[in-house]
Amino acid sequence: MNIPQLRFPEFSGKWEKKKLGEVFEFKVTNSFSRDNLNYDSGVVKNIHYGDIHTKFQTLFDITKEVVPFINDEMNVNRIADDFYCQEGDIIFADASEDLNDVGKSIEILNLNNEKLLSGLHTLLARPRKSLFFIGFGGYLFKSNNVRLQIQKEAQGSKVLSISTGRISNISINFPSLPEQQKIASFLTTVDEKLQALKKKKALLEQYKKGVIQKIFSQQLRFKADDGSEFPEWEVKKFSEFIKLYRGSSPRPINKYITKSENGINWIKIGDMKSVDNNLIEKVSEKITLEGALHSRKVEIGELILANSMSFGKTYQLNISGCIYDGWFVLREYEINFNKTFLLQLLNSDYLQKQYKILSTGGVVQNISSEIVYSTNLFKPSLPEQTKIANFLSAIDEKIQMVQGQVDKMEVWKKGLLQKMFV
Repeated sequence: MNIPQLRFPEFSGKWEKKKLGEVFEFKVTNSFSRDNLNYDSGVVKNIHYGDIHTKFQTLFDITKEVVPFINDEMNVNRIADDFYCQEGDIIFADASEDLNDVGKSIEILNLNNEKLLSGLHTLLARPRKSLFFIGFGGYLFKSNNVRLQIQKEAQGSKVLSISTGRISNISINFPSLPEQQKIASFLTTVDEKLQALKKKKALLEQYKKGVIQKIFSQQLRFKADDGSEFPEWEVKKFSEFIKLYRGSSPRPINKYITKSENGINWIKIGDMKSVDNNLIEKVSEKITLEGALHSRKVEIGELILANSMSFGKTYQLNISGCIYDGWFVLREYEINFNKTFLLQLLNSDYLQKQYKILSTGGVVQNISSEIVYSTNLFKPSLPEQTKIANFLSAIDEKIQMVQGQVDKMEVWKKGLLQKMFV
């Protein structure tokens, strides 16, 4: 019926439906690479497709974003004025390895009279007529129906791409300008609240990082409940405090991967990108019982340390299962360390810097057990460790609480983008 499921009560009637190519025209973009850009000085700024994927907000305000300049030695004199970005333009990232990101877009909301070009692997779309309220298009191209159409038009195997010809064929639905303005204003308010929560989380994380630095440099010391000083900290090699348990994985591992719900959790380093607060609670794959017989088994509560890829990071398990051979299991530390304190210590910059200095390898860096064993560890008394652990855990709880609020708002916003658009 071309009518959205969720609508402001003062509006009625069908939305207009057009092919994107009927209401937008595409302008020429440039192919300047990251090597041709800098963040220090210049006359013309440049939108790089990678920043659309990772940095820029849906509604792009140049005064609120960190945007690189085109190096002065690059010739931009031949670029026509019409090819410079204008407010209301939509810029798409035309390539991605992830289907969810191909065709991801931003709308230019405010240029602050600065010169901006759309760059490598981008498509620059400009409305042909005054059909769109500035600020509406950014959300329109994030809506569920439009995103699904773009994904269906994407081509490629390892790297997916979308062309001007194919994206021009998708259908877009839009209401009158007053209704567009109302939708844009409402969703902008939602985004502002979401960004405020993300900023709050970032400030808490920054505060925690600063506190940890002061604690492990001993600028900040805790006192016992009776006000007395705790003993001086011991400093010894990792090997004197903790034992590493090593092992191998069954080969070829694909032979043992299973989709059965009765499979054994298979804990890989590659899954750690989505882990929050250093707590492993889920996995993407499982292995068969036969595979588990040839693997190292781990239980809930154990600590495991990555020796490749995200090397040096230590995680606590909230699930049982089997682990990939890119992990060390930490054992026999209980007499020396409070577990929560140890997890904070092992993930601190103090220890991570030691790993990075000593690590080996090329694209994928690795750390051996010898490297881990040779690093230095601080050991406060157990009562002081408990004080430190409780203090840092309280900050972590606040961070997790804010992250929960962010997650809920993002789910709500996703629902709005599905229900408020056709």
